[in-house]
Amino acid sequence: MRKSKVYGMLETTQTENLDEIVEVVRAVGWGAAEILRSYYLGEVNQGNIEVNGDKKDGPVTAADLAANHYILEKLQEVFDTDSFGYLSEETYQGTDPIPQDWVWIIDPLDGTRDFIDKTGEYALHIALVYKGHPVVSVVCIPEAERLYFAAKDQGTFVETPDGTVKPIRVSGRNQMEDLFLVVSRTHRDNRFQELINSLPLKNCNYMGSVGGKISTILEQKSDVYVSLSGKSAPKDWDFAAPELILIEAGGKFTNFDGTPLTYNKGDVKQWGGLMASNGHCHELLCQEAIKLLAKIDGK
Repeated sequence: MRKSKVYGMLETTQTENLDEIVEVVRAVGWGAAEILRSYYLGEVNQGNIEVNGDKKDGPVTAADLAANHYILEKLQEVFDTDSFGYLSEETYQGTDPIPQDWVWIIDPLDGTRDFIDKTGEYALHIALVYKGHPVVSVVCIPEAERLYFAAKDQGTFVETPDGTVKPIRVSGRNQMEDLFLVVSRTHRDNRFQELINSLPLKNCNYMGSVGGKISTILEQKSDVYVSLSGKSAPKDWDFAAPELILIEAGGKFTNFDGTPLTYNKGDVKQWGGLMASNGHCHELLCQEAIKLLAKIDGK
């Protein structure tokens, strides 16, 4: 991977710069996907399901660590650490925002429990944020052999291992009662369960990782994803990459009050309610979620 001086002096989200960055991160994404699959398929001894450690918020496998090492090594070969910060799930420590304007936010294995349980519904996320907002992202679903990538104002594309690249857009379903929700099979407390049960949607699909959930919206199988924090909350690396691929495919991803998500604030947790959708009923969905929560919390 060649090193270019442009990556040490970026000041704006210029289109030509983002194109070059996307090219680099796509290659990194595929390389990391190969590592994850080698563990998942048992090609690396004792790495596919063996838990290497257990963090407060979930398990960590040897595959997480190997993919994380690869992603950081390859990105840092090209994007110097003076100009670019790095916020990775596996290396994050501290509570202060990373000082650089440009920050890579990385989840080398989103859906570790699904990886361990062999559902195949795991993903990897790589996003570049500029002053708190994503401008480049890759979400790869290794077992589906699909890599989704986007750059700000340039649309979302899906790539397959043979190099085929196609643009991808969300569905045109625009009536709330025709929309499909996507949720995890587990990890739902009673408050969240009551909320999603009360939303007037058509039906429900199930998917493990956040990246996988958003990919079902891109593939027009689903239309709505909801996150509601409880005792804990999702982290920056859960949402930064999926957010941009959804927005650039025509969808929306906001807090329930309609405000955009912001990353690298110091606290990496994304508290509260978040709505991701194909965009056509987004404001109505947010209003409905707020109204339903008020009733649930008032009981």
